Amino acid sequence: MTSSQSSRQDPAFDLLVQVLYADLKRLARRERGRAFPRAATLETTALVHEAYLKLSRHGAFEGQAHFLNTAALAMRQVLVSHARARLRHKRDPGRALLDIDTVEVLAESDERIVALDEALAELERQQPRLARIVECRYFAGYSDAETALALGVSERTVQRDWAIAKALLYEALGT
Repeated sequence: MTSSQSSRQDPAFDLLVQVLYADLKRLARRERGRAFPRAATLETTALVHEAYLKLSRHGAFEGQAHFLNTAALAMRQVLVSHARARLRHKRDPGRALLDIDTVEVLAESDERIVALDEALAELERQQPRLARIVECRYFAGYSDAETALALGVSERTVQRDWAIAKALLYEALGT
């Protein structure tokens, strides 16, 4: 991505993205595979670029940790928006016909992402830090160390909160 692609015309932002671009692609590849395991229709590069566009509209970043946390949120928003759009398309009677197995796989993945987003929104209302940890760990694919850096907490806190968040989400999703 070049600075001409950035709507914010901020050389520091563009440099930060260039430095972290390989990490963003690695994280997006891992997350895209998790979100759409059997039918990956959102390409890794597209996920990174859509997240980049969201990030470029953000105000100033307070360092790498703030950037990483915001990137995790942007990836979540992109994946959820993509899943919702595909679910709307699935209900559209004028859509192109697809193989029934493909439709079932896509719908299952999309419905899972949307349900997780709704459960996560409720978790965010009750315990915002737990929701941030889920965004970092699940949607951005960050490790414990990367999540701790992004949120400014210890790795042990991330591990403990991640276990709590997963239990609450499993309960909310009925799994």
